[in-house]
Parts: sequence; C-alpha cells; structure tokens
Amino acid sequence: MTDFDAFRRPALAQRTPAPLLAVPGQDVIVPQPGAVRLGQEVVSASQARELAERHEREALLERLGVPTGPDDRMDQFADHIAETTGMLYGFVNIFYAEQTFVGLHNPPPDSGHLILGRTMSLDHGWCPAVVRRKKGLPLWDVHASSTFSGNVVVDMVGIRSYFGVPLIYEGIVLGTACAIDPEARPRSDARRHLDAVKAGGALVLDALTHGAPAR
Repeated sequence: MTDFDAFRRPALAQRTPAPLLAVPGQDVIVPQPGAVRLGQEVVSASQARELAERHEREALLERLGVPTGPDDRMDQFADHIAETTGMLYGFVNIFYAEQTFVGLHNPPPDSGHLILGRTMSLDHGWCPAVVRRKKGLPLWDVHASSTFSGNVVVDMVGIRSYFGVPLIYEGIVLGTACAIDPEARPRSDARRHLDAVKAGGALVLDALTHGAPAR
C-alpha cells in the first residue's frame, strides 16, 4: 500500500460515527443509561411514554397504599356511584397490570344480569381511553360513536352506556371511577350523569390520597 492509499483510506478508529438523524414526523427518544439492553425490542414513542407512565403510576400507588384487591370502603363508593347515576354497575377501577375493580357494584344476583368479576384486561372497556385522555368520557349510547361502539364489553355484557372520569393525583392517573348500564341514556342527561360520576370520583380520590406521605 502506498502513502497515497493510506491517506485516502483512514483507519477505522479515526472515523467519527455519523449522528442519528430523526425521520421527519417521528419522535426520537434518547433512553436513560441502562434503560435499553441488548436483545430488547425497539418501542415507539407512544409505547415508551405509556411504559414510563405505568412505572410512575405503580410507584405512586405503592406510596399511597392504594388497595390491590377488593376493598369494603371502595365498594361503598362504587355503590354510591351506581345509585346516583341510576346505573346497574359502578366501579372504582385502579390500573395495575390489569384493570382492578377495588370498588365494585353489581346488580342483585337474581336480577338476570351478568355479575362481573374484579379484573379486566387493560385493552378492554372504555376506561383505558379515559386514562389516556385524562378527561371524562360520557357515552350516553356507545353506538352513537364508531370509535367506542366496537368493544368486548359491548359484546359480552351488552353495555350501551358508560360514564367515566379519571382519578388524577400529582398529575398521574391512578385509574377511573365509572358507571355502566345495558340501557342507553338520553343525550340530554349526559352532563348530569357525568357530573354524578365526577362527584363520586372526587370522594374516591380524597379517600385514596388523604394523608398521603410526602415525597
């Protein structure tokens, strides 16, 4: 190799890596040191945000000592939400690895209506949309919106109306308070039902965070 060849082909150790350029319209995430290990899947920006929010939620729930299963006091709040809305089902729904109904109001066992259990996939129902939106969701008739009409809860339980609000503390959504029913509601009553759930959710949040330890 001539001196000229050496000049034209610098050693690899001397080369400067090209910077990572963002593709227009895409988010670029710079992970924390140690956050990504060899062999892990690459996640999208939205997936990374959801994962970060989940970790923040789990830490806050543990710090607050929020129930991880059925709780008598939360059941009373669920009863109150169902009664004030006139709906068959009421929930205090905390988002752990699954949606966990720490408070639950079912119809009477002899009512002929389905009796619901205490957990549900994070992908089912309308509460995941409330958690993402961080806003209340009044669905007086789920079939009035194509976005919300296709749902496993519609198919399995036959639900037609849903009213839910987020339980937000320190900017983090812990879960939801909500009510559902097999009957659609008049659109003119939507605000009243949502306000009733909001009032119940405020009571729930106060009970969950009252005397919360300082950071």
